[in-house]
Amino acid sequence: MTRRRTPRNSVIRLTTGRAARTLNHPFARREPVLALDFGATSVLVTTNGPVTFEDLEFARQLARESYRFARSLERSFHGLPDGKGVAA
Repeated sequence: MTRRRTPRNSVIRLTTGRAARTLNHPFARREPVLALDFGATSVLVTTNGPVTFEDLEFARQLARESYRFARSLERSFHGLPDGKGVAA
């Protein structure tokens, strides 16, 4: 991850749980929309017009960091009560 050039002026924390889900909405005639749903709160990720190289790079970074996040969760998960699950 690269170092931030500007300081954060706010942080929004959205925690996962039973109501959390992600959905990709591909459209034939416009840019796709990625929806991150957290119960009553939704975050929509899309471009500001025609897709640019920077948009593609952001999408690749998002995919890479999401994969790393999932791997970190897998390493932290101690398993389900029935004994099935990923070992910590």
